[in-house]
Amino acid sequence: MSTDLDETGPIDYLIVEFPGNRMTGEGFPLLVDLVDSGIIRILDLMFVTRDLDGSVSAVEIKDFDSDGQLDLAVFEGASSGLLGQDDLDEAASAIEPGSSAGILIYENVWAAPFAAALRRGGAQLVASGRIPVQAILASLDAAEAAETEAAEAASTDATQAADTDAQAADKLA
Repeated sequence: MSTDLDETGPIDYLIVEFPGNRMTGEGFPLLVDLVDSGIIRILDLMFVTRDLDGSVSAVEIKDFDSDGQLDLAVFEGASSGLLGQDDLDEAASAIEPGSSAGILIYENVWAAPFAAALRRGGAQLVASGRIPVQAILASLDAAEAAETEAAEAASTDATQAADTDAQAADKLA
């Protein structure tokens, strides 16, 4: 017997910190686009703030950029019940005091057919991960620096070898 769960895509979560409680709302239209285009389905979206004294509180969905419009009205009620107070506390512990965070749980709808086919074939996801962009950039920078150092060392070695050959030729002459 097939259930909706059999056809569900991978579920991920994000905790996004807004240092100094500065939420501009700039990303919200892009999030709406991801939902409208069927790429993701939002299961839960909540916001927390961590005060300077370390206390944690939930933040109501509101007009984050103070333009007079409710920025997240489209997400109001986006709650599957997956997030509890312990999750909010844990998310808040990951951010600096005086900051806010958005906690998003979403289904990767785009991957649902692939995931369902794998499940039907008996496969199981045994590991998953995400590499922060900053880590990728740091690795690429390090690789580029190592490549540059190696090229410079090879150039120096070639110059020294040429100098040695020239000195040897002078001695023979």
